[in-house]
Amino acid sequence: MRVNSELSGIDKEVARYVKMAMNEVDQRYTQITLEAGENVKQHLKDNQIGIDYRYQGSVMTRTHIRGASDIDLLTITGKFNDTDLSKVTNILNSPYPLYNYWEMDKLKRWKNSFSRYQGDANADLRILRLDDENILKRFYSQCDTSKPKSIKVTNLHYHRDVDVVVASWHDSVDFIRGLGEEYRGIQIYNKDTNQRIGPDFPFLSISRINSRSSVTGGRLKKMIRFLKNVRTDSDNNITLTSFEINAICYDIPVNDYCNLHYLELVKILWLKLYHLCTNEKEANELKSVDGTEYIFRNNHQKLDELKKLHSEVWNIYQEIEK
Repeated sequence: MRVNSELSGIDKEVARYVKMAMNEVDQRYTQITLEAGENVKQHLKDNQIGIDYRYQGSVMTRTHIRGASDIDLLTITGKFNDTDLSKVTNILNSPYPLYNYWEMDKLKRWKNSFSRYQGDANADLRILRLDDENILKRFYSQCDTSKPKSIKVTNLHYHRDVDVVVASWHDSVDFIRGLGEEYRGIQIYNKDTNQRIGPDFPFLSISRINSRSSVTGGRLKKMIRFLKNVRTDSDNNITLTSFEINAICYDIPVNDYCNLHYLELVKILWLKLYHLCTNEKEANELKSVDGTEYIFRNNHQKLDELKKLHSEVWNIYQEIEK
């Protein structure tokens, strides 16, 4: 790619668009979003006990984009934890230790102190979901409770949406052996099926994106924001989620882009999308940032959406190369 003084000066309209699409939204916009989340959290905290409140999603990595990102608030029950009990048992019964002495000792002590929850976990989560709904309806005139996995409230003062999600903690092997809080997962409650879904590891994803973007001078986050803005600005309806876009960008080797000019990142993204669209094996092997989920495996609909995004990025890349 040619990166000369004219392009660096953002004289071209396309170059200006790329820069704006990669930039973080202004701090005031983010602050208002966080304040909307804090308002919801405070209303719940004032009326509940024994609940943990955590944020997840793009606002926590500052990869959210203007006008197209809600803030997600998790309400996590304190009554029970989902666990990796069977995995811990298999590790401890293995003749070959998988971890060092101290980590194995933590797993052993956790196993010895483990007691199975005697209540009805899904019933507890159903009650928490109804409790969230009833509290939020009292404070927000726009409160959509129809979605099975989240409640959407609109703060009319801040003009922001907040998605409230009911969940339980999931204590993974890595969390139990002491790798850190980010390795603690969650299971999300679906009120339509009265079941828990997961585990997901949103805090591990947040940690990994923040860490990798730090060592690349913010370039990882620039690429994520760019793809999200291109998706949102497209005349086509591209339904790829932030979760999937994060995985695409995170999978690009750091050495391929860690020292590049922002306009050169467009070529890197185009090449990544091209390879995913044309190489079935590469697409099938792409995993989520937390490493727990295959993004495109056996999902032709998502691949079709990826091709739409590839076409948009290809057009922008061609404009830069003119």
